[in-house]
Amino acid sequence: MQEIYRIRITIYKDKAAVCKKALNGHIVTENYYIHEEKKIMRKKGLLKKITAAVTVAAMLAAGTVICQADDTKVVRIQVSKDTVCGVAMQVAAENGYFEEELEAIGQKCEVTVAASSETVDLITAGKIDAAFGLACNFITPISNGLAVSFVTGVHKGCTKFYAKADSGISSLEDLKGKKIGVPSLSDSSTLEVKRKLADLGFVVNGADADVNFVAYAMSDLAMALDNGAVDAIGVHEPMGTMIEANYDVIKLLDTGTDEKFKDEYCCMALVTQDMIKNNPEGAAAFARAVQKGAAFASANPEEAAKIQIEGGYVSGDVETNAGIIKGLDFNPGVTAARDTFKNAFTDLQATGDLNKDLDEKEFEEKAFPVLDGVPETTTYNVETGKFAQE
Repeated sequence: MQEIYRIRITIYKDKAAVCKKALNGHIVTENYYIHEEKKIMRKKGLLKKITAAVTVAAMLAAGTVICQADDTKVVRIQVSKDTVCGVAMQVAAENGYFEEELEAIGQKCEVTVAASSETVDLITAGKIDAAFGLACNFITPISNGLAVSFVTGVHKGCTKFYAKADSGISSLEDLKGKKIGVPSLSDSSTLEVKRKLADLGFVVNGADADVNFVAYAMSDLAMALDNGAVDAIGVHEPMGTMIEANYDVIKLLDTGTDEKFKDEYCCMALVTQDMIKNNPEGAAAFARAVQKGAAFASANPEEAAKIQIEGGYVSGDVETNAGIIKGLDFNPGVTAARDTFKNAFTDLQATGDLNKDLDEKEFEEKAFPVLDGVPETTTYNVETGKFAQE
């Protein structure tokens, strides 16, 4: 007689333990088969994974059942839920690009939706293999032992600096002796403006620094500027768009248009160095999926904004979010991303934010290794619905 046991599990749980739980304590031997099936719901053309289930078909014979574990590799991916500029990852998850690329090489994905502030903790706890983030947020931690590597650039231009319109500050040169509010002292906005100010002859670190950086929560920076607690602030989108709409400010630096930064990727996709070593094919598949998400957002920002809002990743409205996405350069790429890394490495060693004893070539091999199977870029044709890789 055949009995069916249907239970919900986390895809990555131990299969023998699942068998034992499903069969209410029956002895589990090595000849039993577990079949995984993913329930997929289509809604307005978007793939949404709503649950994972295990169907256990039990052939009971003298109290003995058979179990065979599934050893398929699973790539655990974090998708940020609190940032408009994370749209490439959000689209890749909602449109099924992660599943598509990984299933093509016989692997699976497990998506964790979490705040971008949780990325490092999830990596160090061993809970995810792949993620996305502001590049300069990771360079110093990598130099200090955080075992992650960049695999592709995702977009450019999401960091901006402002002063009050009536403050008498009209350029970065006017910031000498001033206070600059930033999300944290190690945030990419802080490191980017240090690079720019150093080019202008500023001392940016130490007791003789020409500027003073003060950390505030991102949501408090606009108020800190408005009430005079700081003289300028650095933020990332979508905060920049909100500030411009609600406060009388002057823009001092826009990394999307500034000559130094306009060709640099502010945000990149990354994987653990363990994945680079033990599953480079999965790392490359993840990078290809992220490039598809970025290419889709670049070609169809309105639909991308709709996807991220309907998916519950961010708040806002389609028009505003689409405007932010349009204002960023979501053409993904590898060479320019590697150049970004090299430029930042050189500048941050010069400012003292990176150890001067680090060897650039050795550090690059660790932080941005050459990975087979990752295209230079990916584009999307809205009319045909097709992707092209170069």
